[in-house]
Amino acid sequence: MIAADPPSRLDKAIARDVPAEAHLSRSRLARLLEEERITVDGRVARARDKVEWGAQIVVTVPMADDPETRAEDIPLTIVHEDADLIVVDKPAGMVVHPAPGSPGGTLVNALLHHFGGALSGVGGEKRPGIVHRIDKETSGLLAVAKSDAAHHGLAAQFEAHSVERRYLAVCHGVPNAGDPRLRGTRGVSWEEGDILKITTRLARHRTDRQRQAVCWEGGRHAVTRARTIQAFAGAALVECWLETGRTHQIRVHLAHAGHGLIGDPTYGGSRRLPRDHPAAEVVAAFPRQALHAETLGFDHPVTGAAMRFTSDLPDDMAGLLKALRA
Repeated sequence: MIAADPPSRLDKAIARDVPAEAHLSRSRLARLLEEERITVDGRVARARDKVEWGAQIVVTVPMADDPETRAEDIPLTIVHEDADLIVVDKPAGMVVHPAPGSPGGTLVNALLHHFGGALSGVGGEKRPGIVHRIDKETSGLLAVAKSDAAHHGLAAQFEAHSVERRYLAVCHGVPNAGDPRLRGTRGVSWEEGDILKITTRLARHRTDRQRQAVCWEGGRHAVTRARTIQAFAGAALVECWLETGRTHQIRVHLAHAGHGLIGDPTYGGSRRLPRDHPAAEVVAAFPRQALHAETLGFDHPVTGAAMRFTSDLPDDMAGLLKALRA
């Protein structure tokens, strides 16, 4: 039933008053409206209809469809799993979600096989609920919902920026609070404890739609913090954490600060170690952006229990650090 003082449009009123335990997102409700599965006092509803206090709303949620994406027997490293969610440690080189250029071999294909059909209907389809992603060539932790309740709860935490996400990265050069170049770079500041803070807006690159770019108007607000864990000659191991979660955010922000990631073909630039550096060949040959999603922390979306997971550096990044330490 619609509560007092409803918004002028039906879709907004339903989104406000739908019971939380139904776990129906705005986008899901919009699809149900389009499919004529919502009625008001017995009449098929339209999104722009006006609605009054006390109107009786009936939402018919169909049985979840079987997914079109095929299940594939791909090994997974599972860090945690329960009835509502799963946390996996994704290897570098694996795409998270099928796309025209990557229809198979993805994390979703692997999860569909792992679950064996034992999924609730996330968004009306029996599929894993992907609420955040990491790039194909980035390794590390990813949480995936198995039920609508978990999908709704995780998505709300990511939207509120309350999820802890920490990454380890190996960048060119050593970020230094005393560097006058950095202090003169727009959007770059330093916080207590030599923490580098980068605040910009991010949007698609004007000419290359596969890239993101720093901008100051339009785009989306983005904040990254980083601190140097270990400095080497010409490179550094840094810990990065996100206040916001935008596409390619760490890669773009560190490049903006002049410290692009080793191995990053898109944002890493042309920096190289001197030829006589002991690690020069290893660094030049590193095949991907040196970025690893090491820590993931959130409240369980159903039980409310605090959860925090960590992942060891993969062998390729550990080998890179060993060469740099030499």
